[in-house]
Amino acid sequence: MPPTITAFANSPDRGRGHARDMRVRWALEEVGQPYDVRLVSFEAMKQPGHLALHPFGQIPTFEDGDLALFETGAIVLHIAEHHDGLLPAGTNARARAIAWMFAALNTLEPPIVELGMAMLLERDKSWYDERLTVLNHRVRVRLGELSVRLGDADWLDGAFSAGDLLMVTVLRRLNASHILGDYPTLSSYVARGEARPAFRRAFEAQLTVFTAASKHAP
Repeated sequence: MPPTITAFANSPDRGRGHARDMRVRWALEEVGQPYDVRLVSFEAMKQPGHLALHPFGQIPTFEDGDLALFETGAIVLHIAEHHDGLLPAGTNARARAIAWMFAALNTLEPPIVELGMAMLLERDKSWYDERLTVLNHRVRVRLGELSVRLGDADWLDGAFSAGDLLMVTVLRRLNASHILGDYPTLSSYVARGEARPAFRRAFEAQLTVFTAASKHAP
């Protein structure tokens, strides 16, 4: 039996590949692992059955036999550890790739998500402009540091790894802000990730779900 992941039945990202099941889909596509998808509504995500898989009522979850996981970092790491293609063979290189996974989720993603949420939900606040300036600065500091580290390399540490997979999906969250365009090195890096056949398969799979949901919307 292939593993099963959960995804939004009607994603709020409108099929742009930002929902976090995209990361798991991409990882599974990279390693050539077939998988099933169980679509869940926002109401179902708060029901006991789903909460038993994800205590915070979110997606994705990952079920494989008697193993159930939540949190994309943990799921992608599990996939990478059990299939070739997402982690280097060498001990030190493997440790560095895992470090980049943590960096993507712990160092880059929090300020990027905070900026995105402010732009989406706080535009009507009197302090919006001042807060946006602060949040923009935080994101740009991290992007500058990452751009310097990447330099003219294709990937973060040698060959493409799970660290790159997570970093690319995190940076793509900036698409709506156009900030990434100020960092050509990172824009090219993201484009390389998006050009990978496994990414395209995962993206199209997620987009298909949104397209089907839109056709059946009242």
